[in-house]
Amino acid sequence: MGFFNYFQVAVLIIVLGVIVTKALHSWLTTGVNPIVIGRGQGKWRIVEVASFLALILWVVEVLLRAFQSRFDLFPDPLRFGFLHTSAAKTFGVALVLLGMIPFVLAYVSFGTSWRIGIDRNRPGSLVTGGIFAVTRNPIYVGFIPFFLGIFLLNGTWFFLIFALLAVVTMHFQILREEEFLRKHYGQSYKEYCTRVARYLIW
Repeated sequence: MGFFNYFQVAVLIIVLGVIVTKALHSWLTTGVNPIVIGRGQGKWRIVEVASFLALILWVVEVLLRAFQSRFDLFPDPLRFGFLHTSAAKTFGVALVLLGMIPFVLAYVSFGTSWRIGIDRNRPGSLVTGGIFAVTRNPIYVGFIPFFLGIFLLNGTWFFLIFALLAVVTMHFQILREEEFLRKHYGQSYKEYCTRVARYLIW
């Protein structure tokens, strides 16, 4: 294993560690389970579960690539030379680190209002401070360069397709969350939307 493979494993440990720590802290503090995946309505329940399973496959594939396993869930018949250079991988590292900044800041700003999925029963208070004063969706904004960076570190079709599908899926999830937030928080959320961009510039 070289630096780039160690880096991917370390990043996964940090991200999963942040999520698990935040989930346990929120649960113990409020008594509310912050992980509400699969509670969507109709087709969205299927989309949420399918997205979660796809993410698990993605994590497994990252680990298989990082540990240079002989077994590969998604063999790559196409190899593009420019994606397997130190320059491309270094740029990938930069994108991953860039993506982790809003991700970590979001978990700090969220407090006990953090949820994975839409909690229609006990959603918590509206968070507008910290990184949320810069973007309404810092975790999703962070995941875009994060997934693209992992693609550059591995340079395979699977990671490219996953990154592109993740961007599309996150956009529609954002629209779903916005609809719920408008109904639940009313005027305060509408005013917040006029001040802060959905992503960064619009």
